[in-house]
Amino acid sequence: MPTFQKKPVFNSDLDDARRSDIAQLLGREPRGLEAVEVWNANGEPAVIRVASLVDNKPFPTLFWLIDPSTCYWLDQLEAGGTIAQLQQRIDQDEAIQAAVRADHLAYIQQRGELMRADIKAKLVQLGYYDDLQRRGVGGIADFSRIRCLHTHYAAHLVRANTIGQWLDTEFRD
Repeated sequence: MPTFQKKPVFNSDLDDARRSDIAQLLGREPRGLEAVEVWNANGEPAVIRVASLVDNKPFPTLFWLIDPSTCYWLDQLEAGGTIAQLQQRIDQDEAIQAAVRADHLAYIQQRGELMRADIKAKLVQLGYYDDLQRRGVGGIADFSRIRCLHTHYAAHLVRANTIGQWLDTEFRD
């Protein structure tokens, strides 16, 4: 299993070369970049944190996975039906449903803790804040569903969650 290091580096502390690396990994200039939260074993950005308001629109995906090999691994799992497999487990087990719901609620709390006061004020002013408080990992509103392994895994690399733990223990080589 690859090694990752959680070591937040704020956007203001990133040099132009790192910002260029991030843009290349994303395939575009990053919008709303607040920090690199996680680095891979080679010291390259693996997970970035994005502001909750980008271009005056709410952006519920707090953490964005940009590590190419991890993205590819998750692409392959998604293409192979892993979301449906994990969703079936969630649907059949109330304890797992509760754990996944708790993960979404923890994500919302974490988003609130990391949100700058000026962004929160603007979200309130624009009428988006309350809706954002009902959006968990990847912006999902139904806390019993999985939409994207990438968003769950990005969040997991910052703070462990149920989906990420399953991926690490059952699907990692």
